[in-house]
Amino acid sequence: MSSPDPQVRAARNPSDPKPAGPAGEPDSVRAAETPPAVAPQRDGSPSAGPRGPVVAVTGAAAGVGAQLTERLAASEAIKQVVAIDERRGDCAQAQWHILDVRDPAIAEKLRGVDVVVHLALDLDLETDAAARTAYNVRGTQTVLTAAAAAGVHRVVLCTSAMVYGALSDNELPLSEDAELRATAEATGVGDLLEIERLARRAPRAHPGLNVTVVRPAILVGGTDTALTRYFESPRLLVVAGSRPVWQFCHVDDLCSALEYAVVEKVDGELAVGCDGWLEQEEVEELSGIRRMELPSTVALGAAARLHRIGLTPSPAGDLAYTMHPWVVSVSRLHDAGWRPQWTNEEVLAELLEEVAGRRTVAGRRLGRKDATAAGAAGATVALLGTAALVRRARKARRRL
Repeated sequence: MSSPDPQVRAARNPSDPKPAGPAGEPDSVRAAETPPAVAPQRDGSPSAGPRGPVVAVTGAAAGVGAQLTERLAASEAIKQVVAIDERRGDCAQAQWHILDVRDPAIAEKLRGVDVVVHLALDLDLETDAAARTAYNVRGTQTVLTAAAAAGVHRVVLCTSAMVYGALSDNELPLSEDAELRATAEATGVGDLLEIERLARRAPRAHPGLNVTVVRPAILVGGTDTALTRYFESPRLLVVAGSRPVWQFCHVDDLCSALEYAVVEKVDGELAVGCDGWLEQEEVEELSGIRRMELPSTVALGAAARLHRIGLTPSPAGDLAYTMHPWVVSVSRLHDAGWRPQWTNEEVLAELLEEVAGRRTVAGRRLGRKDATAAGAAGATVALLGTAALVRRARKARRRL
């Protein structure tokens, strides 16, 4: 699950196809492909390699995709890894294909592949919402259709435990079979819900294609989301009357869970994360960051206004995931023998180390000068004041 480099996002232009080579394939794609490394046997002849599955990973050049590609390439249980992305990554053991996952030509790259792990998702907070949805949903549709056409027997999709929704009446923990009650009001969640719908429909539309869906809790480890930015704030915003609880998932544990799905130790709909959860008071004690408590009408109203006028990238829906529980059970993975290697306390410590030195208020990253000038609550007050000034200016213009 990755967000593409800014240069890659800027370069996407579906209406401007690349010139085709002699076989209808873009020349840049053909030149960028590399054959997999074949290890010789002791007598010097090429090795047939392990008899495990051939696995394709989309979004393989960065983030979770890059880490999973390296992990699978090093595994004796995997015969070959096919890496697909819009740029080449660092894993020399993989066979690389450079193309956009929305390109129907991906079907040819999946010939001979047994399992596809689709991680080419754009969840960047700064991406235009319509462009993000167009990439995420169309990309998933294309991968599922191409996989079925190429004879792939399993596709592994990665969404998020956010699809369960953050609601005050959620059980602790939620069963993996719990109803998906999220709405499209939080960043990217509408895309993930549509991907879940595609996952349910695919086996009916393509008999013989199995789809496994993996739903991680708050993902930590080189990630940048509204929920990781929460811990970049000078104060932890707590909405009065809410009960925040926190469950994390380290990317190492997500990759190991994805590997379980690849080798078919587990299938279906799976949640993945640390065992248990942390209460808000524990998070504050462990982090050393004090809370700032606001009434819900003030917090939600301000978040909606700030996003609407473009001051923050996070819509008001993101705030619900810091207010209400959405902790998930990981019983299916446990039953298959999987165990997380990280605890919630350890992942929180790593997250705090990653975000050290960054300052974010209401989801907006502050520059060094802004962070220095703004006091703990002062930055929030400044943003709220800016929103009020914009409202007054708009009313004044309407009266003219």
